[in-house]
Amino acid sequence: MKPFLTAVIPVRKNSQRVKNKNLKKFHNTNLLKIKIDQLKKIKTIDKIIVNTDSEKAIELAKINNIDYHRRDKQFASSKCSNSDFWSHIAETTNSEFIMFTNCTSPLISLNTLTEFIKIFKLKKNIFDSFNTTTIVKEYLYYKNKPLNFIVGKTQNSQDLPDIQKFNFASSIISKNMMLKKKTVIGNKPYLFKLSEVEGFDIDTEYDFNFAEYLYKKNK
Repeated sequence: MKPFLTAVIPVRKNSQRVKNKNLKKFHNTNLLKIKIDQLKKIKTIDKIIVNTDSEKAIELAKINNIDYHRRDKQFASSKCSNSDFWSHIAETTNSEFIMFTNCTSPLISLNTLTEFIKIFKLKKNIFDSFNTTTIVKEYLYYKNKPLNFIVGKTQNSQDLPDIQKFNFASSIISKNMMLKKKTVIGNKPYLFKLSEVEGFDIDTEYDFNFAEYLYKKNK
């Protein structure tokens, strides 16, 4: 029987800006183990898959009794576009809905993810994807023009419009929609707002160290 909701954790062996960041020591564990432990506590998830080209990540999946998919090299390359990668995730995941969950967002709480799934189940017939976002309250410029404020009538930062950015801590979308769109964002997404801390994503060495500091503090 096809699972209804499968959580997919992507792990790439040769991460570019922070070497092997998903398996690098983080506090007294690592980012992948944190995410596996968290997702295993959510009973409304039917299956968990680590999608990876890393033998160490596969071994960790086996130790924790969850599934894995050994990713082909072409989909583990930095030359592979996000669209091609997401299409690959959909093609290789046998599930009605896919919960694409990055382990580079270690500060999102168990309660928040549980609420995220609850809202998905309540509203899945209204929205075609569910995506975590973070509010951006900054003065933004593009092509030498302000995007969200008027020069000479500049309001306080707290009064700027609530622009939301996709942080990709977690996204839920049907397998069919993911295949069709080659993305985790549907035509009518439900934007699930996270706090700045919970939506924090690790891209750089600085991000890694700062997230580790916050993680230790929260512990």
